Amino acid sequence: MTPSSTSLLIATYNWHEALSVVLGSVRGQRVLPLEVMIADDGSGEATRKVIADLAPNFPVPLRHVWHEDRGFRLGTIRNKAMAAANGEYLIQLDGDMVLHPKFVESHERFARRGSYVQGSRAMLDAARTATCLAAGRIVTNAVSAGVRNRVNAIHVPFLSGLVRGPTDPLRRTRGCNMAFWRDDIVRVNGYNEAIEGWGREDSELAARLQQSGVTRRNLKFSAVAWHLHHRTRSQDALDRNHDVFEHTVAHRLTRCERGIDQWLPARDQSPGSAAGRGA
Repeated sequence: MTPSSTSLLIATYNWHEALSVVLGSVRGQRVLPLEVMIADDGSGEATRKVIADLAPNFPVPLRHVWHEDRGFRLGTIRNKAMAAANGEYLIQLDGDMVLHPKFVESHERFARRGSYVQGSRAMLDAARTATCLAAGRIVTNAVSAGVRNRVNAIHVPFLSGLVRGPTDPLRRTRGCNMAFWRDDIVRVNGYNEAIEGWGREDSELAARLQQSGVTRRNLKFSAVAWHLHHRTRSQDALDRNHDVFEHTVAHRLTRCERGIDQWLPARDQSPGSAAGRGA
């Protein structure tokens, strides 16, 4: 079932050079989304200026959803962007993921009710990343030097339906390339905002989706995206966040206590929306 409308959500934090290249790849999409939501976890003026400069002539509405920088709160800013989004289908990526021209089209064709989608990424090394940033676009292909996971850079859509891969919420879960039906996200209350700092925010959401009956489908050989190289974030919060994930799995929770419901517009609120919450 092809969605009637799609919102593209791009998470970013203080890397305006990469965001500019990513948005250039959005502009070049064969099928454009309804809108682009920038989920900004507290970036400074340089990021705001990139978005403000591009927005007037961008081919679809380019909307900047920002909150104050109080540490890594990716789940919270994604909830705020999802709550403000108008599309019935949400494609989520990070602000260091440069897109193949058929990225959005591939996701829309792969969408099925009752499922969420886990995409993949090809990894660029530091030298190849510097080349792309200098050019303002992707200067690479699947066989170029400086590409890891190069099979993920191959665009052969007829093979996508043959791929199976992991079906659990933990293995190879990467929030940098995922897609969801918005009503599924609202039903499980979005990202768990008790998770702060890097790690497990995507897996914990995936666990609640699966425990509510939404299955995982893996998308390869389509929705190709190249990941720009950067230093890894601190993993100091990983053990604590993994405990939250394990609690969600052990108790088969389908909702979180602190989630998207606090940011939703009135059209998404209902008298029973808080019922059945987990911890």
